[in-house]
Amino acid sequence: MTESNKNERTEDPGDPLVTHIMRTDVPVIGPDASIGETARILVEYGVPGVAVVEHSKIIGIITEADIITREAEVDVPTPVPFLDAIFMADAGPDFDDEIRKVTAVNARQLMTSPVISIRSTATLTEVATLMVDRRINPIPVLDEQMRVVGIVSRSDLVKIISALENQS
Repeated sequence: MTESNKNERTEDPGDPLVTHIMRTDVPVIGPDASIGETARILVEYGVPGVAVVEHSKIIGIITEADIITREAEVDVPTPVPFLDAIFMADAGPDFDDEIRKVTAVNARQLMTSPVISIRSTATLTEVATLMVDRRINPIPVLDEQMRVVGIVSRSDLVKIISALENQS
């Protein structure tokens, strides 16, 4: 095997590479982008998430769920007195994270970081496993230099699975 072929994968037609599944016309935003601008980009490009990039490197991701969270009610932990102490009873999401997202005014404050991403050499099986195991959507696709080259979402996976399952 030559040096240039060492990192290349032989593609299994039943398990295509993420480069055949991902969207490549995806926008990225800077950390100072407003929440309004971020929401507009999600709508305009029809993507469920957008990567936050600084100095050509991905530093976070903002998803539809992050935008929606800003409009939801925050569950304030309930103080529960017990003997001489007061405990905070909370069964919901992390309170500090909820407050951060609700009060965010720019991408840096709203984004999820660190980002769970996948390499462009990954397969359908690998990206599907990552989505299911980590409960994330979408997943940014990175090249060898860790630059965003695409994004893959659940709907992208459903499209390719449909095509594979319905081949004659």
